[in-house]
Amino acid sequence: MEVITTHMNADFDAMGSMIAAKKLYPEALLVFPGSQERTLREYFIRSTVYIYGFKRLRDIDIEQVTRLILVDTRQSSRIGKFADILNKPGMEVHVYDHHPDAEDDVRADQSIVKNVGSTVTLFAGLFVERGIEVSPEEATIMSLGVFEDTGSFTFSNTTPEDFEAAAFLLRSGANLNVVSDMVTRELSAEQVSLLNELILSAKKYSFNGVEVCLTTVSVDRYVGDFAVLVHKLRDIENLDVVFALARMDDRVYLVARSRIPEVNVATVASIFGGGGHSTAASASIKDLTLVQTEEKLVEALRKHIHPYPAAENLMTSPPIGTEPGVEIGEAHLTMVRYNINALPVLENGALVGLISRQVLEKALFHGLTRQTVAEFMNTDFASVGPDASLLEIQTYLVERHQRILPVVGEGKLLGVITRRDLLDFMISDHTEEQAPTDEEALAHWSKRKNIQSVLAEQLPRSMIGMLKEFGRLAETMDYRAYAVGGFVRDLLLRRTNFDLDIVVEGDAIEFARAFSEQYQVKVKLHRKFSTAMLVFPDGHTVDVASARFEYYQHPAALPIVEFSSLKMDLYRRDFTINTLAVALNPDEFGQLIDFFSGQRDIKEKIVRVLHNLSFIEDPTRILRAIRFEQRFGFKIGKQSASLIRNAVRLGLIQKLGGRRLFHEVTLILEEDDPLPALRRMAEFAVMPALSAEINFDRKMEELFARLREVISWYRLSFLDEPLERWHVYLLGLFSNLGPEEAAKACDRLLLSENQRDRLLWTLENTGRLLQSFFPGLSGRKASEVYRALLPFRPEELLFLMGRADKESTRKAVSHYFHRYRNTRTEIQGRDLKAMGIVPGPIYRMVLDELLDARLNKQIGNRREEIDFLVSRWPELFPKATRPDWKNLC
Repeated sequence: MEVITTHMNADFDAMGSMIAAKKLYPEALLVFPGSQERTLREYFIRSTVYIYGFKRLRDIDIEQVTRLILVDTRQSSRIGKFADILNKPGMEVHVYDHHPDAEDDVRADQSIVKNVGSTVTLFAGLFVERGIEVSPEEATIMSLGVFEDTGSFTFSNTTPEDFEAAAFLLRSGANLNVVSDMVTRELSAEQVSLLNELILSAKKYSFNGVEVCLTTVSVDRYVGDFAVLVHKLRDIENLDVVFALARMDDRVYLVARSRIPEVNVATVASIFGGGGHSTAASASIKDLTLVQTEEKLVEALRKHIHPYPAAENLMTSPPIGTEPGVEIGEAHLTMVRYNINALPVLENGALVGLISRQVLEKALFHGLTRQTVAEFMNTDFASVGPDASLLEIQTYLVERHQRILPVVGEGKLLGVITRRDLLDFMISDHTEEQAPTDEEALAHWSKRKNIQSVLAEQLPRSMIGMLKEFGRLAETMDYRAYAVGGFVRDLLLRRTNFDLDIVVEGDAIEFARAFSEQYQVKVKLHRKFSTAMLVFPDGHTVDVASARFEYYQHPAALPIVEFSSLKMDLYRRDFTINTLAVALNPDEFGQLIDFFSGQRDIKEKIVRVLHNLSFIEDPTRILRAIRFEQRFGFKIGKQSASLIRNAVRLGLIQKLGGRRLFHEVTLILEEDDPLPALRRMAEFAVMPALSAEINFDRKMEELFARLREVISWYRLSFLDEPLERWHVYLLGLFSNLGPEEAAKACDRLLLSENQRDRLLWTLENTGRLLQSFFPGLSGRKASEVYRALLPFRPEELLFLMGRADKESTRKAVSHYFHRYRNTRTEIQGRDLKAMGIVPGPIYRMVLDELLDARLNKQIGNRREEIDFLVSRWPELFPKATRPDWKNLC
């Protein structure tokens, strides 16, 4: 049995979403988990909604439910008795919701969650995509949900998609007169009296500098539209944040509204078993009195409202420093290596001074390379404790012009805050939905949000379980563990990628060894780089690394690796879109961490480097930028494109080692369609790094288009056969080079001797066939085509097909693949021996002619093969021996 349900105290969005879900699950029953909003009950009475067959919970056998479709919620605490069957064996759960993630979100087999103003909006988008029509009655009910949850498009959570949904429903015949009557009804005398009490009892609190209005009322019986009254209170008093408590009947109702990002009312409502959005939330509380609820609410607000981070949340840790006795030249190299502009000076672990890059460069200018840091460091500086406020930090860094601000605790340097750290925080967008406000989420001041719903949607349960195991192990070892890089990027892009990289703030070797022992998986350790690879029984691998920082001793060199923090580890990566991390420890599992605005660049479809020397330090990033740009349909940022051109002008890509260059080129050629990336390589003048003679013109583009076609044909035709696409495309890339230039290009990529010789042989011999063999194809026998193509590998034949101008040539190669290459004779060498022929070179001659005859359809079975042999070589088969062959037929 399939059931569509929603949250307790269902509103119009919940009801409209249930009716919408019925369009997708026509056999499902519509069942409310409990009571509905009073206005919703009135609407049921005044309309004909009963035709949709809504059931009461007591009318069904809940144990018979095999598929549960949840709409407008996914919190187990808000679906009543349906929560009891979530873990029933065989239960399938589908979720459609627009609310932020919560701790008690259910695990869904199918989940569609979007940040829109109403869940009805989500369904409307699906209907448009799939061409599903709705009746005028259905459109009216769904419209009520959109208008109610967006405040008639005035709430801050309203999105463009909500307007598009309303337009779709209006075109479908929604009755706006009904919507207007239900959404904008005038207040009753009882409601006006209650609103007046809310205004009179309102009290204002200050929680960590944020003003919050809290108001309470008590009435003997239920008064409808309490949320509407709270909304009017907010507007009348022009409040940024309001929490209203009302005792009605046997329970307390909480309704909250917030206009500012510092207060996420959904987080607070969740403490009382409720939910909602960061700007609007509610809860229904049964087991507390009004006084108890108010006390608990005040305590929750005191705990969860932290508008600005303290110094320990802003600082970079561990700090990079120097010592008083270090020479000026060495200190300057440290700054260059780590790309920083000031250093704390430490003596026996104690902070004794600061020194800036400007001072060091002036000292170097005057030839003072061998002087010590102690002679030039600044000993008159300020420091702050880990709990210092943002205002205090601003005072020192901005007003007093101190380049870095040390954070000191118990006499030890804990970290440093730079002007860049402060600026990044000040300009970062703090208006994102689900912005956390509790202390745990402020452990890093980066942009964060919980993406557990995305994990559930994109990953198999076994993999989510594995991620949690990594987190639990890290917790027991007092480490922090994170999933990082392309795995996280592709999660947000909704692309399948199970290639998992784990970074631990701790010893990756010890972490991997502990995981291996605890879960019985193999481990390969690489102590030099403090990395490890876990190999699971199914062959799946996971790379584990310590958080580390890399620097380059000279352009295009391999990096030198040192231990660091997560932030520094992510800073060493190539592009902002690859700097995202997901926390795995139990206390913050599923938290997306974004230090460098990777989410913004993914949203804006931009490939952007983290710093201006990125392509100088590692020119392979040029090729990676091009590959990611084309794979994801992104655009290389304007500044990054300029930096690429500058690095190419400096000739740095020419300094790359051949193997590194070959690896990156191969990855590009393994893309489904490498043509756009190769076109970009030509635009950025990267092709000369392979060969100055490669001319990527229109003719070359046409060749690559044909190569892609033949590769697609081959993969569809021969699904089980492996194919190295890069090999086909590399031949295409070198196809217009002469033998000498092709050899130089092979040497530039450091191809092995076998690879080099084979590639040159293929270029020469495919050209020879196209010039001298295929022009006379009409007179060729099938065996001749077979013999001509037999020496070539599949990749080389596909290159030949793409290179051919005539359809007849491509058809001949196709026939070879489908008909000729797997043709076999039934007579084999052992049969010739049984016929009395002495083994020797004659065997090959006989069997080859026999195969040719079979290919040319001169013979078709074993009897005909024997007759062919006798007629072709009578001298080998004396008549006296032939009667003994009948057993061979």
